[in-house]
Amino acid sequence: MNFKGIIKGLHHVTATVNEAQEDYDFYTKTLGLRLIKETVNFDNESVYHFYYGNETGLPSTVFTTFPYGKQGVRKGVIGTGQVYETAFSVPSGAFDFWKERLRSKEISYREEKRFGRPHLLFEDPSGLKLSILEDGSDNREPVWAAEGIPKENAVIGIHNVMLAVQPDSGIRGFLQFFGYEESDTDGYISLWETTEKGAGNSLVLFETDALPEGINGLGTVHHVAHRTANIEDSLIIKEQIEKEYGISVTEVKDRKYFKSIYFRVPGGVLFEVATEPPGFLVDESREELGSSLKLPDWQEPRREQIEKNLEPYER
Repeated sequence: MNFKGIIKGLHHVTATVNEAQEDYDFYTKTLGLRLIKETVNFDNESVYHFYYGNETGLPSTVFTTFPYGKQGVRKGVIGTGQVYETAFSVPSGAFDFWKERLRSKEISYREEKRFGRPHLLFEDPSGLKLSILEDGSDNREPVWAAEGIPKENAVIGIHNVMLAVQPDSGIRGFLQFFGYEESDTDGYISLWETTEKGAGNSLVLFETDALPEGINGLGTVHHVAHRTANIEDSLIIKEQIEKEYGISVTEVKDRKYFKSIYFRVPGGVLFEVATEPPGFLVDESREELGSSLKLPDWQEPRREQIEKNLEPYER
């Protein structure tokens, strides 16, 4: 059995970052993503959980962060067993706009061609590795047009996520089992896609022994989430992964905007499987998304204390 068609593609990427203000400013004012949800880490309510994405937070467009900079968390090490880089998709013809925008923000970048497409490679303020590439076939809507970024140049969503693993980690067989198929190679990297293919449905596998072992901390990706249509499909995945691979999978976690299970794949990367529903409109209107702190019902009685403990930032 494999999960071809059950795993639809990417859902979101979650990273551990430095301070809330610089994180918010970079992702909303430099990259032009929308803050679609301001909430807290459900496992540590003294830390924000910011969700950035397109106008409505469509699964596969969402990049989320935990600003742990004032919590005594160590700086992480980007290496094997982690998401190495997150690539964002922009429309055809937007490449020069983004080169100029990065220059204007004094963000260093370099260009690299992968699978025949030019990429802009750069880092966020916490040191996370990011890239931008054009994809004229990426039709995900509704695109968020932030101030200073016309819609025809705006970031559409996450295009792919690069996983760094040691050679012979066993991840190739697992990805096939998980519903991805290898569709291209380019030197030291390979492209893997779900049945839906393309932007938001792709992984890039970076097999290398030249990197250190990754250490979780500031400036590293914590996990990558893949989407399913419903929790029933997620439970099928949990059962089969435990049966076929002997991998420990968590019980279902209610994240309010989706329901999730977590596990480490061969090679060490932390995967999440998250449901597409109910989505980010369950507690805010489309117009109000990200405009105020939202908490799950079980945290509402402690709202006043939670708000006092959070790092202040300005919009």
